Amino acid sequence: MLGRSACRLLVVACVGASGVVGLPAASAAPVLDPFYEYTGSTPLGDLDPGAVLATRTVPYHVLNVPTPLQAIQILYRSTDALDRPVASTTSILRPPNAQPGKVVAYQSAYDSLNPDDGPSRAIAGNTPLLTLTPSGRNDAIGGTAVSGEANILAPLLLLGYTVVIADTQGPTADFAAGPEYGRMTLDSLRASQQVPETEISDDAQIGLIGYSGGAIATNWAAILAPEYAPDISDNLLGAAQGGLLVNPANNLRYAGGSVGWGGVVGMAIVGISRAYDIDFDRYLSDRGREVSAHLDDASILNVLFQYPGLTWTDLVKPEYADPNSVPEYVDVANALNMGQAPIPAIPMFVAQASNGIVEGTQPGAPGTGAGDGVMVAGDVRSLMNRYCEAGLTVQYDEYDTLSHIPGAVLWLPGALAWLTDRFADHPAPSNCGRIAPGNSLAPQQHQPR
Repeated sequence: MLGRSACRLLVVACVGASGVVGLPAASAAPVLDPFYEYTGSTPLGDLDPGAVLATRTVPYHVLNVPTPLQAIQILYRSTDALDRPVASTTSILRPPNAQPGKVVAYQSAYDSLNPDDGPSRAIAGNTPLLTLTPSGRNDAIGGTAVSGEANILAPLLLLGYTVVIADTQGPTADFAAGPEYGRMTLDSLRASQQVPETEISDDAQIGLIGYSGGAIATNWAAILAPEYAPDISDNLLGAAQGGLLVNPANNLRYAGGSVGWGGVVGMAIVGISRAYDIDFDRYLSDRGREVSAHLDDASILNVLFQYPGLTWTDLVKPEYADPNSVPEYVDVANALNMGQAPIPAIPMFVAQASNGIVEGTQPGAPGTGAGDGVMVAGDVRSLMNRYCEAGLTVQYDEYDTLSHIPGAVLWLPGALAWLTDRFADHPAPSNCGRIAPGNSLAPQQHQPR
C-alpha cells in the first residue's frame, strides 16, 4: 500500500485510499502534436547523441486527467537499432522534496507497436485509452498501461528521487528491439543533464529500474553504457529489474502456443521487422499477413489472451516452419541475445517468476524449461551466472509459484528497497554461487530449408 500521501502526489488512488480515478468510457484519437517532430536546420546526424532538440513543461496526467505535478519533456537526438539518428522523447518528474544528485531512470513496460502509447504521450495527456470498434473490440488501450505505472512512480517520488521516463521504443515504437531501448534510455539521461530546469547535474547518481519491457531497456542500458555512453556509465549505481527477456529464440519456443502470450510472437515479428528494416512478408502465410496487419499498431494489452495458441508455424509458410531457416531471423535473434552481449559494470537486483502455467504457457519446449508465461527463467539464471562469473554483484530471486503479471507485485518492494540501499551507499548484496544453472545462451545457427 502506498498510502494517501502517494496518492495525493499523483492523484492516483491506492488500495485503502480515497477511491479510484475513473476510466473514461472512450477517448478520441490523440491530438496531432508538433512537439515530436524535429524541425531544426542542423541535420540530426550532425548532432551528438543526447543533444536537446526541444523542451516543454506539461502537467503529469493519469488516464488523460491532469495532476498538480509538472513534467519536463525533452525531444532529444538518439540512435535507432540500425544506427540511424532519430528524435525521441523523455519526461522528467521532479518532486517537491527532490534530493540533489539522486536520479532514477524508470523504464516503462508500455510494450506497444503504436507510438501514441509511449510514456511521453500518456504523461502529456495525449494518448488513446478506450476506442471501441463497431464489433465492440477495444483496439486502443495502450496508453492505459503507462497510467497504471503511476503506482510505481509514486514511491520513487516520495523518496525524493527525480525520475526520468524515456520513450524507450523510440519514435516508431520498435517493439522488442532491445539495443535500441538501451540507447534511448542512455541518451534520455544525457539530455536530461543539459536542461537546467531538471536540476540533474553531470555527476548525479543514477539508478535503473524496470519490469518486463522495462527490464529489457534497463538491462540493455546497463550492457551498452560503458561503450555507448561512458559519461552516463560512470554515474550508474545499479539496475533493479524483473521479468527479463534474455534470448529471444528461446522465448519464441516457450511463448509460442501459449493461451495468454501467444500473440506476443506476432508482435515481435512486426516490431523486429520494423526496427531492423526486414521484409518478412515473403516468409508469411496468409494467416501471418492477416495477423501482422492487425498487430501493426497494437499494444500488449490488445494481445494478452486474444491470440490463444498462436505459434510461429501459424504465421509462416510451411517451408519456413523452422525459424532458423529464415536468415534475417537468425541474425536478429543473435543480435538481441543478451548472452552474447558485453557484460555490464554495475550491481544488479533481478527477480524472475517461473510458474507460467497460470497464464496459459506450458513448460517443456526444447531448451527452455519453465518461465513466467512469456519470459524464460532458465535464460535469466544463465545470464546472471555469466555476470557472476565475470565478477558482477548480483542478487537473483526466483518466484516459483508466480507468473509474469503477479510477479511484478512481489518484485517491486524488493526492487525499491534494493535501489534505496544503493543511494544510501550500502554494499550491494549477492547470492552468486547459489543461482541454479540455466539454459544455453549460444547463438542460433542458420538452417537450410
